Amino acid sequence: MLIVLGQVAPGYTVLAVLILIGLIVVALTGIRIIQPYEQGLWVVLGKYRGKKNPGFNWVYPLISQVVKLDLRTQVLDVPRQEVITKDNSPTNVDAVIYLRVVTPEKAFFEVTNYRHATIALAQTTLRSIVGDMDLDEILYNRDRINHRLRDILDEATTAWGVRVESVEIREVDPVGRVKAAMEEQTSAERERRAAILRADGQKRAAILSAEGEKRSRILQAEGVRTAQVLEAEGRRVAQILERQGEAQGLRILALGGATLDQKSLTVLSLDALKKLGEGPATKMVIPYEVTSLLKSAAQYMHAGSQEPPRESSTVRELEQVIGDAERVLGRIPSPDDLTRTLEDIEKQAADETARAEALAAGAAEKTKLEP
Repeated sequence: MLIVLGQVAPGYTVLAVLILIGLIVVALTGIRIIQPYEQGLWVVLGKYRGKKNPGFNWVYPLISQVVKLDLRTQVLDVPRQEVITKDNSPTNVDAVIYLRVVTPEKAFFEVTNYRHATIALAQTTLRSIVGDMDLDEILYNRDRINHRLRDILDEATTAWGVRVESVEIREVDPVGRVKAAMEEQTSAERERRAAILRADGQKRAAILSAEGEKRSRILQAEGVRTAQVLEAEGRRVAQILERQGEAQGLRILALGGATLDQKSLTVLSLDALKKLGEGPATKMVIPYEVTSLLKSAAQYMHAGSQEPPRESSTVRELEQVIGDAERVLGRIPSPDDLTRTLEDIEKQAADETARAEALAAGAAEKTKLEP
């Protein structure tokens, strides 16, 4: 008996070891590791037992099921589909959905596959929304379509424990013939705008050109008027100075000749006659008779009749007859007076030039400021 027991004992040991290993393996199958972004649902023999949090979890082996749901924002592509718009324009439309699982129990138990269900619902809803809008409205009101689509999907998926965060229309692509018609329409619209801009530019250019010509003529007329005024003023001053010079010369000549006696006048007359004779002219005009000149010369030489010599008049004697010489002939201007007169003329001309330049600058500035 002892021999039999001694022979059987090793077999039991092996069996016990195998059973122990099996139990350990079974126990290890009950270990579940939940990631930080996941939520586990624990089901035992078809009965929901609760949620499992991220980290290490142990459940009943062999009879337990742990379903892991991703709680991160998920991106779903809505397949491209052809939609007929309200104005009967075939258009290809696709979209992108951003959703998140907020209630894992509903996302698993209330719908078979919440991703597929959401995509199918988005397709039908997108087709319905786009079908009620014109093509131009779809192209220019994508935000409106996005918000409306998001509201409809979010309301429908709330029962599934899913929240639709955002919906974006990715592409609106009309079919070939519609796109060609749109391109022709866009080209015609741009040509129309270009024609309007060209016409407006030509109108503005004509207005500015006419305004510039008008201002140029005004400035030119102003310049001509100023020049004429200055020229007239210059001629007036020149005539005054010229006549004043002649008067002063006659005054000086009169004052200087007042003291000449008859003999001096005779010598000067003979000298003038000599100069006339030396000229190349064949005709001479004598302002008085030659006989008178010769008679005066004879008297000077005491060759003619002895007439008493005539005394020359003095300045005092002339003033007794015609009055004070300073009062009659006027004051002789000094060189300083003439210099001041010329400076006044130059200053007036400079002032007129500055005023014309200021008017031109003001007109140019006004032209720049005008639209």
